Order: sequence, then structure tokens, then C-alpha cells
Amino acid sequence: MPRPKVLPANRLRAPEACLACRASKKRCSGTFPCTKCIRNGRADTCVPFRRSNSTSTPRQTNNRYKALNSPASLDSGRRARTSLSIAPNSLPQLLPAPGISGAPHKTHSRMLRNRQGERVYIGRAASLSFLQLLRDTVTQHIGPSQFSHNVRREDMLETDTPDEVPQTFQSDLDISQEQAYVRTFYIATSGFINVFSDTETSQMLGTSPPTNDSSNKTMVALRDIMIAIGAQSSKNDSAITRVERYFFTRAQQCAFAGMLENPSFNMIRLFILMAFYMMGACRRNAAFMYLGVAARAAAALGLHLTGFASLELDEQQKRMRVWMSLCTLDLLSSSILGRPPATANLHPEITDVEATESSRAMDDSLIASYNMSRILAEIVSRLYDDRAASTEVAESLLDKLKQWSNDLPESLLSSPSTPQERLAAQEHIIGSLHVACAYHFAVIIVTRPFLISVLGVRLARLHQDSPGVIQDDMVLEDPAHANLANACVESALYMIQTCMEVHQSRLLLGNMCILKALVFAAALIPGFSMFSQKEVDSTLEEAFNGALEILRVLSQQSAQAAHYYEILNLLRNAIDEQRQRLRENPPADKKYVSKLFSLSNRRSSPPVQQGLLSPFEPGGVAELAPSQPLAAGPQYTEPEGSGFPFDAADDGAPFPGWEGLELPLWDRFPFIDGTFLN
Repeated sequence: MPRPKVLPANRLRAPEACLACRASKKRCSGTFPCTKCIRNGRADTCVPFRRSNSTSTPRQTNNRYKALNSPASLDSGRRARTSLSIAPNSLPQLLPAPGISGAPHKTHSRMLRNRQGERVYIGRAASLSFLQLLRDTVTQHIGPSQFSHNVRREDMLETDTPDEVPQTFQSDLDISQEQAYVRTFYIATSGFINVFSDTETSQMLGTSPPTNDSSNKTMVALRDIMIAIGAQSSKNDSAITRVERYFFTRAQQCAFAGMLENPSFNMIRLFILMAFYMMGACRRNAAFMYLGVAARAAAALGLHLTGFASLELDEQQKRMRVWMSLCTLDLLSSSILGRPPATANLHPEITDVEATESSRAMDDSLIASYNMSRILAEIVSRLYDDRAASTEVAESLLDKLKQWSNDLPESLLSSPSTPQERLAAQEHIIGSLHVACAYHFAVIIVTRPFLISVLGVRLARLHQDSPGVIQDDMVLEDPAHANLANACVESALYMIQTCMEVHQSRLLLGNMCILKALVFAAALIPGFSMFSQKEVDSTLEEAFNGALEILRVLSQQSAQAAHYYEILNLLRNAIDEQRQRLRENPPADKKYVSKLFSLSNRRSSPPVQQGLLSPFEPGGVAELAPSQPLAAGPQYTEPEGSGFPFDAADDGAPFPGWEGLELPLWDRFPFIDGTFLN
């Protein structure tokens, strides 16, 4: 009796099967390695079947599958996995899958928890997604560790809202104190935000407390948020912390006191600055929402449109500064979190901002950051929306970044050429630092998928000499991927080195709002590279330690920087353990034959015990001198000093030569968790 027909909606067939299940025509779980391969002990060879337009690729893949699944290969593979302490699915996970061009994305979107326990979305381009991939890789190679199994790893790395917010401030700030905080505000936001003119700033200083006048309320709120950001970025002090929390709370209350009903220009500026403050306070979800409010209000007021002839030149410049500040902060923060930006589809009618008349007298660093943020948005949409990162797309994006860097003004490429006041010079240098770090971060985002692919191959190559673990054709680096991976490492090193130069000049602020996230994203690159090699690279070590130093200093008043610092320290411990294991467990000897008899070497000599001697090594057959031919027949006499191929001291031993055999107390079995097998 035929089987009843099953509706397509009720079928449980996986979208793709592995080669083994497809060959045996068995149902596959669709995960790699699949459940059946894990149960049958062939998880290390479980790869998905990819359809190809050519007729040769499937046949080659199936031949490789047959070779990998031969009885000898499977048996030796099980022995190698036990001796090397590698999880069955660890090696193929980072390797390119057959039939996929480019570098398949190994980072995945995730759902993390905020401080209230709600699930929040993190995209595959996010630094936290890359961190999770790195944690999984560490687990698969050295087992569970504090780095890979941190109790807070499912958190969003955010802090709670401070409970002790002063309701009143005992003494009002004088003009000099307000000016000091406002100067620090301009330094902290240099290169990212420029929403006030000098005239507006001087008018806001000394503004009286809020009254019933709506315009006065907004001006006071803008002054309050400037003071709050300046206090947040200053060196840590209990009195300064009280100033920060008081003035931000007052600005926030004014922002939500009926202002969302009617979008206004000042409302957009206020929400932009509140978002920047929230990033510095390690509350990025709130910052993400504030930027969304500012973006919709800006769209309602038409700030994304340019070239209105009815507007004065000063008004056009003011609108453009606010719009570019909003886009820069929105696109940069969204790329860090891997989320869709609020301003992605709102572009000015004039594509080149530098060509507009209203932008000629504007801040060079803001224009550069704005153009960079638009390229960054294109990177995330073109490279991470597909299943794999295309090499051609990555190279075209890098060409855009190179053209962008070639068009930078000379003022952003070096320190101030003319003598300036210290605060003015610091503002200029921090602005140039922000622009440079955004550029290096963009290069990292473009090339990171190829770095993951290349380092996966190199991790497999560390165990290539172990029989049955991996095949030679699966540990060959793609030259194009290797070049892009090198660019990723170089960009991370350049970012950290640049930040260290500014840090050693004592020009960094106490709290760098976005820089700490960029430094952390860059530090993971040399950390992953160090984990993937046995030798110590002094350049990588220096950069990694430099990132640790920067985050250590910023952690004094930033909980987010403190958490980043803790994560990198745990990664350092995992790197040390990986190197120790590689030294303790060298690749197994693959020699199939050894020399049994020699006239010039004893069997117990170290070279013979360690493995097969080459015929051209000292003591080999080819080493026999032509002047000492072997005599044949009765004329042959034993040379002086020759002996039997064993030591006389071993005569009394029941098993000569066995005293050097060491048996471990336990085997390091691979850590297998269902979480990492899917």
C-alpha cells in the first residue's frame, strides 16, 4: 500500500542535507555536523551538499567524501581527536563550505538580553556576534574556559539606570564652570557631532532655568545636555558625577515634556545629544531609540533635502550640520550593533556633500565622518545581507574607502601645524582620531569575513600532520582571502597604534563614548590571530596589550570599557592555554616505516626512537663513505668499535627501552555541547 501523500507545509525535510545523508538517502537534521554524523562518529567530515551548475564539482566533492569516510580515515580521525582534544566539529566549522564562492559568513545574528531581561537583536555584522564566534572557536579547541563561558555573555553589556539622581543641585554652576564643561563637550563630540554655531553656544551659556516659555525650555535643555556630556567625559570625580546626572536628568525631562507631539529643529538636536550621552553611559539600546526619534523628526522637517533656494545660507548650513551629525552617529552606532539604521534610506539629493555651497565653511572632520558613515552603511548592506561575502564586492568597497582617504584634507592627516591653545589642539586631534578610527573600523568590517576564513584554515593546519583529522585540499588558503585577511589585521593594528599615540600624549578624555567600542572591535582581530598561531608575534602582542591599556584607563569611569577589558583579559588567558597545549601535544608522527638495522647507529639512539631517518641524514644508508666498501665473503672482518644494535645495560630489563614511556593520567576529551553543534 503506498504511503499517503504529505502536504508540503507538513513536511519536515531539511532545506539541505550533508553528503553522507544524501548518499545514504537518509533524513538529515540540516545542521552541520548533523545528528546522524555525530552519532556515527564522523562529525569531522560532515559538510553540506551544494548544488553546482558544473558537472565536475559534485563528483569531486563525493570523491573527497568517500576518501574522508574510508574505514582507515575514520578510525585514525577518532584517535587524533582524542589525542588533540578537539571537538569533532571544530575544524570544519571555520573552513569554507564546498560550492560557495567568496567567504561564507560564520557570524550570525543573535538575541541578547538587556538589563530588564528583554531579548534584543544583534546583527551578524556586530562586534558582539564576532565575539561569540571567537568564543565558540576557543571552546572547540581548548574546551570550556572563563572566556567562552562567562556568566554574562548573553547580556547586552549595558548598565542599569543610576538610582541616585540628585533632585536638586545645591549651587548653580558659574560661567567659568559651564564654559569648562562645554569645551570638554566639543572635544568629546569632535568629528562626530557639530550641531551648534559659536553664536548659539555663547547665547546658551548662563541661560536662566526653565520657565513656561517653550523656546527657553529647549535652549536650557540643550545647554544641560552639553554640560552633562562634558561632565561625563571629564576625569572621574564624585562631584562631577553629580553634575552629569543632574543636568542630564533635567534635559531628559524637558525632552519628553510634550515635545514629541510637535517635531522641531531643537528637538532633533536634543535627541542626538541624548543618544550620544547614552552611548557614553553604556546604554546603547536607549541611544538607538533616541536616534530613531531624531531621524523621523528630521525626515518630517526635510533635513535630508538640500538646495532650498528660499533658505538663507546660514540656515542651510545649520540644517546640513545637524543632518550630517545625525547620519554619522546613527550609521556608525548601527554598524557596531549590526542593526538597520534609521537614516539608511534618507539620502540628500546631492550625493557629494563637499560640492554644496553651504558646506564649504563647515567642519572638515564632520564632512569626512559623514561620507565615511555612508560607505559604512553600504558595506553592511552589500556584504552582510548575502550568504557569503563576495571578494569582488569587498574589493570594490575597499576601493571606495581608498578614494575617500585620498580625498581627505591635509588637516585631518596630522597634528595641528600652527601653534594652538591646548584645548583647541586637543579638539582637533580627537576629531582626527575619530575619523581615522571610523575608517579603520570600516576596513575591518569589510575584510573580517575573509580573516575568519583564513584563520580557520590556519587553525586546521596546526593539526594537519595528525592523520585523518583534515585533508590537504581543505587547508589551502585562497590567495585573495589571504590578502583581505592581511588588510583586516593591518587596519586593526593601525587603529590601536593611533589610539596609543594619542593616549601616550595624555589627550584622551576620561570617557570616550564611541572609541572604546571601536578599540574593542579592533582588539579582537589580533587576539584571534594570536590564538590561531603557535609562534609569538611581537607586533600582534604589542597591539593587543595596547588595546588592553587603553580600555584599562577608560574602565575607571566606564562600565562598558571595564567589561571589554575583562573580556580581553580572559581571551589572553585562552591564548596562553592554546599555546601551552600546542607545545605539549605536538603533531603525531605520520611515519609508516622505520629503520630496523644499521651498522653506524644503535637502536636506542634518540633519532631512531623519534622516527624514521632520511637516507641522507647522518647515519643513513647514503652516508656510507665510498672509501669504506662492505667486504663480502670470508675476507670481511668486524671493524673496531662496532657493537650489537642494543645496549648491554638493557640486558636485565624485561622490556628494554620502555622506561621512557609516559602514560597520561587522563585523556583530554573534547568538549561537546549541543549549543555549539547546531
